[in-house]
Amino acid sequence: MDSSVVIGIDGGGTHTRVMVCDLSGNQLAYLEGSGAASYHKDRNAAQNVQQAILDALDSAGRRVEDVRQVAAGIAGYDNPEDLTWIAELTDVPGLSCPKLHVNDAVSAHAGALLARPGIVAISGTGSIILGITEAGRQIRNYDFHHYAASAARFIAYDAVFEALAGNRDVSDGSLLLAMLRHFEAGSLEQLAELARQGFHSDRRERDKRFGQFAPYVTEAAEHGSSIATLVLNRAAAQLKTGIELIAAGFDSDDVQVALIGSVISSPYLSRTLTKLLADGRNKRYIVTPPELEPVAGSVLLALKALGLPATTITPDPRR
Repeated sequence: MDSSVVIGIDGGGTHTRVMVCDLSGNQLAYLEGSGAASYHKDRNAAQNVQQAILDALDSAGRRVEDVRQVAAGIAGYDNPEDLTWIAELTDVPGLSCPKLHVNDAVSAHAGALLARPGIVAISGTGSIILGITEAGRQIRNYDFHHYAASAARFIAYDAVFEALAGNRDVSDGSLLLAMLRHFEAGSLEQLAELARQGFHSDRRERDKRFGQFAPYVTEAAEHGSSIATLVLNRAAAQLKTGIELIAAGFDSDDVQVALIGSVISSPYLSRTLTKLLADGRNKRYIVTPPELEPVAGSVLLALKALGLPATTITPDPRR
C-alpha cells in the first residue's frame, strides 16, 4: 500500500489547522492546533505549527518520511523577506519534502473557488482581499496600499471608541454591558481611564483581548445596536472599495466573490456587504459560498505542486 501523503496547513487564524490527505485527495486526518501560526499573533508560532504537523501525522497513521509535499497558507506572508520566519514554521526534523509557503489568502482562494477566477474577501482574525484574474494574475488590496479595517480586533476597537466618544443610545444597552464585563470595568468612566492608559502594554495581548470581543459586536448589530451597525457599515464600505479595486483588473463583467472569516460571515456584515456589491457599478458581483475550507485549499495546492489532478477533497467519513 502506498503510504504517501500531502499536508495542507491553514495558518490564517487564531488556531493552526492541519489536514493530511493521500495522493487522491482523501482526507486521512484533520487537526486544529492550540495556537496561531504567525509570530505577529503568537511568539510560539513555530512550536505551534510543528507540533500540529506531528500530531496530524500521528492521527493519520503516517510518518514524516511519508509526506511528499507540504503547502502552508500563513497570515503575515506579505513580502519575500517574511519567508525567513515562515520557513521555520514547517521545519520539522525529518520532514525533507518540498514545501510551498503562501499567504493564507491564497489557500483560502484555492479552497473557496477551486482555482476559478474570482475574489476572496477575508475578515476574521485578520483582513485581506485577494483576486485571481482570468489570466492567473494575483491582485491583493495590499498592492494598492489599501486595507479594510474589518478584522475582529478593529471591529472591537471601533465599537469601544464610539462608546467612549459618546456616540451611543438606548439601543446599545446590551453591547455596553458586555463591553464592561469583557474589559472588567465597573463603568464607562473606568473603561475610559483604562483606555487612556493604553488598555494593555503588550500589543499582542491587547489585540487578542479586543479580537475576542468582536463576536459581541457582530451579534449586537443583529439586534439593532447603533454602535455595532455604525462600525459594521463602515467596515462593509471599506471591503466594497477593496473588492472593486481588485475587480477592475478582471476582463469579465461578472466576478465571483467569496466571503471568508468569522467577522465577514456574520449575518449583518455579510448581508450589508452583499447589498453594497449588488449596487456596484464597475462589475456584476456574484457572492458565492466557499466550496472548501482554507486548509483544504492548501491540500489542493500541495497536490497541484506534485502535478496531480485535484478538484476537491473527500472528507474523512469518521469526522
